[in-house]
Amino acid sequence: MRNAASNGNIVLVGPMGSGKSHVGRLLATRLGLGFADVDAGVEADAGMPIPAIFAREGEAGFRAREARILAGILAGAGQVVATGGGALLDPGSRAAIRAAGRVVYLQVGAAQQLQRIAGDRGRPLLAVADPAARLAELQALREPLYRGLADLAFDTSTLSPEQVAEALAALLADHMEAHA
Repeated sequence: MRNAASNGNIVLVGPMGSGKSHVGRLLATRLGLGFADVDAGVEADAGMPIPAIFAREGEAGFRAREARILAGILAGAGQVVATGGGALLDPGSRAAIRAAGRVVYLQVGAAQQLQRIAGDRGRPLLAVADPAARLAELQALREPLYRGLADLAFDTSTLSPEQVAEALAALLADHMEAHA
């Protein structure tokens, strides 16, 4: 693995609907680590849900909060961290993610992604006429960033969150042994 796990964190990156939050909780339990969800931290900090933050502060305000909360979380150790899909847009956040430990890119196919997030009103970036086109646009922009940060890429498209967590726990244990 490229990154040294200096503080024992495992950072999950990937697009919305890839399973970062759900898989992250399950993975943390399997590995006996803490769990931190950046989006939940942003909502707690703001005292309002993400769509309300976007409405009140715009995307720039949300991203500033996100970068601050992410930095605080990544200062901790021994945890699985679920980032927001766009958290890596900020160069400072990318550097913090890279330095925080092992980075796992959770991939998801476009059809599965759309199915997983269908009807979710908590995603302001998808409040558009053609959510599928917007998802494709976001993926094209972010894919190189996800890949550039990742120590490990894992496709979640055809597996349940439990299966993903089980497989990742085994892969991460193998990597830890190989680099001990």
